[in-house]
Amino acid sequence: MGVKRPWNIVNVPVYSLATYDSGQVNMNICTYVTAVSMKPKLFMVAIDYSTKTYENLKNGSQSVLQVLHQDHKQLINSLGMKSGKSFNKLEFLQKKNLIDEWNENNVLKGACGYLELKKMGHKNIDGDHELFWFEVTKSSTKSEKEILMFQDLIEEGIIL
Repeated sequence: MGVKRPWNIVNVPVYSLATYDSGQVNMNICTYVTAVSMKPKLFMVAIDYSTKTYENLKNGSQSVLQVLHQDHKQLINSLGMKSGKSFNKLEFLQKKNLIDEWNENNVLKGACGYLELKKMGHKNIDGDHELFWFEVTKSSTKSEKEILMFQDLIEEGIIL
């Protein structure tokens, strides 16, 4: 394998952002995520313009950021490579018995942590993603072990 570009040598957690449209959950895969403030606790997430997640966020503010577990590697292609515009991710996850409820929201079963987010703003950054910032209104850590990391996806040949 050749030398990686600088932005591919980091090892950050892999997240799924659950967004809601009339109660129907959609989930995507996010690695462009970072905490940007401690008080209040703020996160920034870059969202691809072409996604259902982007549409949901532009039309509403309800979302849950989910810290993925190693067991979720198998979901990367379905949640990250298929569009919620044409693929019913809730139905797919229900068939696999992977939907749970947390804080009255449908979430991914077995996530290491959940952060309920309130959209504070967004900015077009002239790239292929829009930058959204959120305040964390509630959170829960379920496990600090076996968090799915960016380098795990590279090593498994799932990305890059």
